[in-house]
Amino acid sequence: MSIIAQWKTRARRIKTETYALAGAARDPRVPWLARLFAAIAIGYTLSPIDLIPDFIPIIGYLDDLVLVPLFILIARRLIPPDVLAEHRERARANDDRSSRTAAIVIVTLWVIVVLVVALLLWRRLR
Repeated sequence: MSIIAQWKTRARRIKTETYALAGAARDPRVPWLARLFAAIAIGYTLSPIDLIPDFIPIIGYLDDLVLVPLFILIARRLIPPDVLAEHRERARANDDRSSRTAAIVIVTLWVIVVLVVALLLWRRLR
């Protein structure tokens, strides 16, 4: 297996695990502490604000490489295994559908942005 294929496999696995963790965080069977750590991990990953700004060479990504996996690990240990397995299965089943939906949403947003910019330029040049 090539290195690129290995990275694609790992990326797919991380994506599935993130969706499973997000689903489990909303499940009422999951303890509140696990929900908290899952929310922190997902929120920190998506947040544009970091403890150490990313533009700082080398150490800029250190918080992302240490804190996020740590929070995910803690959340996974606190979530009951059967609940996490159920949400992993749902994440695998919804993977293709959510990817298509996300692609449609992103393309639609870009088309709207391009049309708005074109309209503003047209009005300005007129």
